Amino acid sequence: MGPVQRKVTYRLYPRKRQEEGLRQLLGRHQRLYNAALEQRISAYRRQGKTVSFAEQCRDLTALRGEDPEYGGVNAQSCQVTLKRLDLAFKHFFRRVRESKSKAGFPRFKSLRRFSGWGYKTHGDGWRLQAGEGMKHGRVRLSGVGNIRIRGKARTEGTPKTLEVMHKQGRWYASVTVVCEPRRARVGNGAAGLDWGVETFATVANEDGTTQRIENPRHLQQARKDLTAAQRDLSRKKRGSRNRDKARQKVTSLHRKVANRRHDFLHQQSAALVATLAVLATEKLQVSNMTRSAKGTAEAPGKNVRQKAGLNRSILDTAPAAFLQMLKYKAEEAGTEWVEVPTRQVKPSQTCHGCGQQRKKPLAERQHRCECGACCSRDENAARVMLAWATGPPGREPSWCGGGALAPPVKHETPSIAA
Repeated sequence: MGPVQRKVTYRLYPRKRQEEGLRQLLGRHQRLYNAALEQRISAYRRQGKTVSFAEQCRDLTALRGEDPEYGGVNAQSCQVTLKRLDLAFKHFFRRVRESKSKAGFPRFKSLRRFSGWGYKTHGDGWRLQAGEGMKHGRVRLSGVGNIRIRGKARTEGTPKTLEVMHKQGRWYASVTVVCEPRRARVGNGAAGLDWGVETFATVANEDGTTQRIENPRHLQQARKDLTAAQRDLSRKKRGSRNRDKARQKVTSLHRKVANRRHDFLHQQSAALVATLAVLATEKLQVSNMTRSAKGTAEAPGKNVRQKAGLNRSILDTAPAAFLQMLKYKAEEAGTEWVEVPTRQVKPSQTCHGCGQQRKKPLAERQHRCECGACCSRDENAARVMLAWATGPPGREPSWCGGGALAPPVKHETPSIAA
């Protein structure tokens, strides 16, 4: 495994004067973003012209020469802000070309909704001064000074870029480093993994054993406190200090839920990768799985409330984030990552004993087949994926029944930033 990019997030602990400097920088970048958005909208309305990123960079140079407020802000960090707007427009036009109903035109951002700003090159406007093993230390920001930081990199590397983020009243520094991560692997087994909501993950091992990882349901555990906090927020007068306090309480609860979920996903993915040489799972289309059931006014959907609850439960488990963690950790440990084509193999509808396929509704949680195979629906799917991944090279699994499934394909795991 060669050099890859990973992110290390430190929490900033600025002094009072440094906090003021950070807030000033945040406000300047927010106003720059909104002004650049206004320029693009006005140019198109008046002249039918699209303003490019390069043109806005030239205008930025003139602005820095005329306005001392922006003359003191690092030029590269301003370019990063303009680049974010440029990317927002590119994604908008891509969604328009794809004929999506909600293309999402770039919006003006209030200071509360503006997340932060970035720097392109280490040493130009910022410098990381971390301790041994890139643990704790300080980060120097132009115009602010040396700010104390806490955090640690899993693998030391060379700092490249920086993002300063303001979330829920706290400041963070996300540093991109170039490194060569390695992860220890203590086992040589193979397993198929099926993600779910009732059970977070079912792992079928090649020795015939099955491991079930229970769904912690983080959001459901905090639902009572969140409902009370959100009800309290809705009763406060807009613009009042009490409303700000109530909003901070809601965001604090959401932050705790997100932190618990993030920690759980990292622990489970690391434990699985550490004991396996081959890991097979299916590719999930989370956006399709969580699509709304509301429908339209002419053709309203059915079971809308039930589907909304299911969507909430799916997103609470963060399946896309979990599979991404498994993927890059498998690469670091040298574990072979096999992504089973769901539409071709149909793990939930295929019997792991004989390969016969039968449509099963989502409510049918037990797999029973005429061949005598009987187990949970998730365990059956995991065993189908395991058989597809570990079948003899160039041949189909023995139970394919003359071409029901394709032979396993060895996949190289792409590099993914943490």
